[in-house]
Amino acid sequence: MKNIYGIKRTDLEEYFLNINEKKFKALQVFEWLYEKRVNNFDEMTNIKKELRDKLKEDFSNDWITIKRKQEDKLTKKYLFELHDNNYIETVLMEHDYGLSVCVSSEVGCNMGCAFCESGRLKKVRNLESYEMVEQILLIEKDISKRIGSVVIMGIGEPLDNYDNVMDFVKIINDAKGIAIGARHITISTCGLIPKIKKLSEEPLQVNLAISLHVPNNKVRNMLMPVNKVYSIEELIITIREYITRTNRRVTIEYVMLDSVNDSLDNANELADLLHGLNVYVNLIPYNETNHLEFKKSSKETIRQFYDTLKKRKINVTIRKEFGSKIDAACGQLRSKEV
Repeated sequence: MKNIYGIKRTDLEEYFLNINEKKFKALQVFEWLYEKRVNNFDEMTNIKKELRDKLKEDFSNDWITIKRKQEDKLTKKYLFELHDNNYIETVLMEHDYGLSVCVSSEVGCNMGCAFCESGRLKKVRNLESYEMVEQILLIEKDISKRIGSVVIMGIGEPLDNYDNVMDFVKIINDAKGIAIGARHITISTCGLIPKIKKLSEEPLQVNLAISLHVPNNKVRNMLMPVNKVYSIEELIITIREYITRTNRRVTIEYVMLDSVNDSLDNANELADLLHGLNVYVNLIPYNETNHLEFKKSSKETIRQFYDTLKKRKINVTIRKEFGSKIDAACGQLRSKEV
């Protein structure tokens, strides 16, 4: 039985047509679920009782549950328990421009990036689209505020769960769904080239972020196994094609690891690699964990790296640090209860 929160409105319209009902019933259901935030089919009073009973037969409306919540300045981290007793984590961040949620897309991760805590547990399974939608709904319910933007950068490689992530994006982007603008939704990937090409063909104005982190194959092969399958050269060609097809700027994520990828030579390598591309680089101060040996680059090193890119005419920012005190920062999320 499918969960109603994982059904796109177009699919719900088709469902109603298939049972000889008018497709506008889908709009009514969406209004109850997302505008009025009613979780009980019996309370959908403008839908006849026989049809409400049919919905109860064909769809579940179960929630994942908040197991624990931790708070830091401008950050809340939620541990969610799924119906199969697996766990994921989701982070709420308060920015100058509003509230943003970092959503998980898988239980565990198979990408195996050496510096990332999230990948220490191998992938157990994909998240269903409803499990991603409910991360947002439950956080909004908890804080009694609406979320303005979503980044799919939590546990998992989003493009490794492509179909469910696309359904999730279409539900939260739907004007009658959670109604988050496409340009306020960012999908992150470590570089799954076939899926990036597929994403470029989607009629969506979402943002793409590439977790590059290293500007040469030698070191990236050691840190990010995906590079042994899709090299940096292939990735840059794909990014160029993506920009040409979508006319959208791409974000390049670059985590700053002490004495690994933070030299001025690395900065110049990165500038050479990105020259002429409509991208901007997001420098991420590394978030240290107890389990991994990598260290954060110094503030001075990050500043020099930033200055070098600026001089080379590369658009660059340094990411504001969120949630490191509660292990809610980039690369620190886990998918098991500890």
